[in-house]
Amino acid sequence: QVQLVESGGGLVQAGGSLRLSCAASGRTFSSYRMGWFRQAAGKEREFVAAITEVVSSTYYADSVKGRFTISRDNAKNTVYLQMNSLKPEDTAVYYCTAGRPILSAITNPRMYANWGQGTQVTVSS
Repeated sequence: QVQLVESGGGLVQAGGSLRLSCAASGRTFSSYRMGWFRQAAGKEREFVAAITEVVSSTYYADSVKGRFTISRDNAKNTVYLQMNSLKPEDTAVYYCTAGRPILSAITNPRMYANWGQGTQVTVSS
């Protein structure tokens, strides 16, 4: 088990940037694949980005590719999501997650066992 705490959400104008952070407890952080998902009001939770545990390969939803960057610092037990060129449709609660999904299922939220409480991101037009 790993405990996850997100921070960095807020209100930003369209075209602006935010950086989300997710701090993890425990000594096994480096063994987890980490992901970011988001859930807008009235919609299902959707995949945003993921990063693997050793090589730090990254995966992105098409809707954020080229605008968002996921990274991790295993020494600090932290994963980041840098969000640039934000759009109103990026408005959602963003969740950090940790798990050991196989690569073919890395976008499936059911494959992750550990979730943070979420942080709200609101992008105004």
